[in-house]
Amino acid sequence: MTVSLPMCSVDFMDTTLSTEEQAIADRIEELKAQLGEDLLILGHHYQRDSIVMHADFLGDSFMLSQMAAESKAKYIVFCGVHFMAESADILTTDEQHVILPNLRAGCSMADMATLGEVEVAWKNILEQSGLKDPIDRPDPVALADEGDSYLVPVTYMNSSADLKDFVGRHGGIVCTSTNASGALQWAFDRAGVNGSVLFFPDQHLGRNTGSAMGIDVSLMPTWTPGIGAMGEVEGSRIILWHGFCSVHKRFTVEQIEAFRAREPEGIVVVHPECPKETVDVSDANGSTQYIRNFVQQQEPGARIAVGTEINMVARLAQEHPDKHIECLDEEICPCSTMYMIHPAYLMDVLERIVDGEVPNAIKVPESIQTGSLWALERMLSIKK
Repeated sequence: MTVSLPMCSVDFMDTTLSTEEQAIADRIEELKAQLGEDLLILGHHYQRDSIVMHADFLGDSFMLSQMAAESKAKYIVFCGVHFMAESADILTTDEQHVILPNLRAGCSMADMATLGEVEVAWKNILEQSGLKDPIDRPDPVALADEGDSYLVPVTYMNSSADLKDFVGRHGGIVCTSTNASGALQWAFDRAGVNGSVLFFPDQHLGRNTGSAMGIDVSLMPTWTPGIGAMGEVEGSRIILWHGFCSVHKRFTVEQIEAFRAREPEGIVVVHPECPKETVDVSDANGSTQYIRNFVQQQEPGARIAVGTEINMVARLAQEHPDKHIECLDEEICPCSTMYMIHPAYLMDVLERIVDGEVPNAIKVPESIQTGSLWALERMLSIKK
């Protein structure tokens, strides 16, 4: 199955391969041809070019979730990280197999929030705030009546399946950076005017999205496991988990100032996983797909600094040779876990599929699929 979209055309790529790399690339294409419509390869924007060139669809986590949910392919090979493949397994049928080329490809942000930690925090926050748990009402996702005050959980896509299950069962929703504001508004509608949202694991996405919605930072305390809240829980609107992305937290105000000193007419666009101070002084911020669209819309000759993962920035520069595009941090390295998906691993799993195996299958236990599916389906209902 091939999905053709302008943003994922490999015609823009200038990938120079060694003899060995070319042999692997040629073999991957042979295996894809053998598997035909039984195979769908999904690739995240942060993957290296030698993986992207084989992807049937390139996108951010929201778009890839949509593709997984809509796909009829028997084998979905997810060139991303573990939590993405888990979500794809939840959204697909029992007859479909979701495969991760390298099982070690995880996410440090997702690891910053465990089910045990969240359950303890949930109990403590309910006690400190006096809010109600949506699980205790007949319909956990009913709109709040006047006077209702609930604590509604919202988890970023970058979280484990058991946390998505927790969120689903407690009347909450999953979000991505694409639809975070829509997901938060969905949660506020169910929390009530005096209710609150527990947002995890990325504090920066939660803070930046809440701020853009007009919520004062004083009403968004940060919760750290074992320590508690930095700020008042009672009367808060969003309680932020302490997590962060190790790549996006590197982008700073000083880097933006240095770029503008060199390029007075330059434009800066960053990901909302960056710290609030960085987002506040940028010209624009948004998801990986937003960044792609933003860069595309700029005039020829534009000088653009981008605050996100380097593989994506380099690809944008290749796709738009009429513009000067650079990474905001000249010393940034690729996302280490995304980089674990190597073409040799992709070739290996395809070889084994052709041989009748289902290697590196990601199977979410049935016990946590139900709540996870509820939370993910609520996410997919949010347009932006």
